[in-house]
Amino acid sequence: MLEFGQATTTDALIIDVSEANFMAEVVDASQTVPVIVDFWAPWCGPCKTLGPALEAAVTAAKGAVKMAKINVDENQMIAGQMRVQSIPTVYAFWQGQPIDGFQGALPPSEIKAFVERVVTAAGGSADGGLADAAAAAEEMFEQGAIEDAMQTFSAILGEDSTYAAAYGGLARCYIALGDLEQAEAVLNGAPAEISNAVEIETAFAQLHLAKQAQNAGPLTELRAALEADENNHQARFDYANALHSAGQVEEAVSQLLELFRRDRDWNDGAAKTQLFTIFDALKPNDPVVLNGRRKLSSMIFL
Repeated sequence: MLEFGQATTTDALIIDVSEANFMAEVVDASQTVPVIVDFWAPWCGPCKTLGPALEAAVTAAKGAVKMAKINVDENQMIAGQMRVQSIPTVYAFWQGQPIDGFQGALPPSEIKAFVERVVTAAGGSADGGLADAAAAAEEMFEQGAIEDAMQTFSAILGEDSTYAAAYGGLARCYIALGDLEQAEAVLNGAPAEISNAVEIETAFAQLHLAKQAQNAGPLTELRAALEADENNHQARFDYANALHSAGQVEEAVSQLLELFRRDRDWNDGAAKTQLFTIFDALKPNDPVVLNGRRKLSSMIFL
């Protein structure tokens, strides 16, 4: 069973610190895990906004960072030593030394980026190990261990229901097993905030191509129809789809490029649309994508 970060409770991740335990809970503790120190006061309006947002970001890091809350009214000596002149003030400690910080309230996106920056500086991962788990699942998928990959992607979503790579990976597993209906259900169930993530779009492109493959005609018949009339654009388009469903992706792209060269406006630009779908379904650095995009661009700008 994969472990996603440290099994640390919120109470252990976020604690109130005083002058009595500052050395132990901040300086000493930061030898092994970065500690973010929030200087605040009950009367500080911006502190009431920053504090909960910072706590949420620290909790989301799943043990990769801890947080110490210091009431400056009750701990004026520490505030003075840290030269805290206004609040909220936030410092990040790593191996006993402050390595980053900011003053004033920040929007959640900048708070998240700050926490990630601190964790990265300490050589950790702000996602609690989910990226490593996703990479392991991808390797399982590539090796054909689809069921194992599915279990891992599902476990990741159990930890983080907004992890786009896990949604995309799980959908691709269902596509590989031929369960296109379930793949579509997974993708449609992804939260709205990640619906435009590249992993989701890639899986949707693969799903679209898989649906087309179900209706792809026999290669020999389509090739014969094209050989009988090389200007039969529908036959060339269908032949390209059949080639793709047979795993001959590079040849499918070549046929679509030829169709675009002959009549780029045929069927409302179907050749270019299909090319982009194939490109989206592949990795961006795939040679088929790189060469295909280059050739398509040269035709567009002729």
